[in-house]
Amino acid sequence: MNNVFETSVKNKVLEKHTIFTSNTSSLPIIDIAKDVQRKDKFGGLHFFNPVPVMKSLEVIRISATSDEIFQTLLTFGKALGKTTVSCKIIDTAMKLGAGYPMGPIELLDCVGLDTSKYIVDEWKKCYPNETSFKTSELLNKIDSEGKLGKKTGADFYNYKK
Repeated sequence: MNNVFETSVKNKVLEKHTIFTSNTSSLPIIDIAKDVQRKDKFGGLHFFNPVPVMKSLEVIRISATSDEIFQTLLTFGKALGKTTVSCKIIDTAMKLGAGYPMGPIELLDCVGLDTSKYIVDEWKKCYPNETSFKTSELLNKIDSEGKLGKKTGADFYNYKK
């Protein structure tokens, strides 16, 4: 009975044009999206605290987020007076602003997330008391899913287009 009610409410309340977002700072957006049926309309809007003071808004897209929805989220953030940032924008900023040949996220995808994970894991073994060498749960998850960057066609960016 509960499931029937929830389904009927969802179908009435959540119209086909509804955009789904989350402000989580502790859960990977992709984990939240796994149960969303319209993944093309899903993304993250991570407001930094304290929200009224902080000017940045991280806009997160998963590989299924449509370009139209991503642009809508960026526009929404700008309409709120926020400076929107995303993986691609971080990479662009580092290339243009700091003269890097590629940004840090692009570099991770290029090197391979499995390689990056291996390096951090080895540093952790060599320097167990060094707190900067923490194992990344997100990196572990991505590695276990085989989404390793350019070599597999996707992770932070989708290379299968």
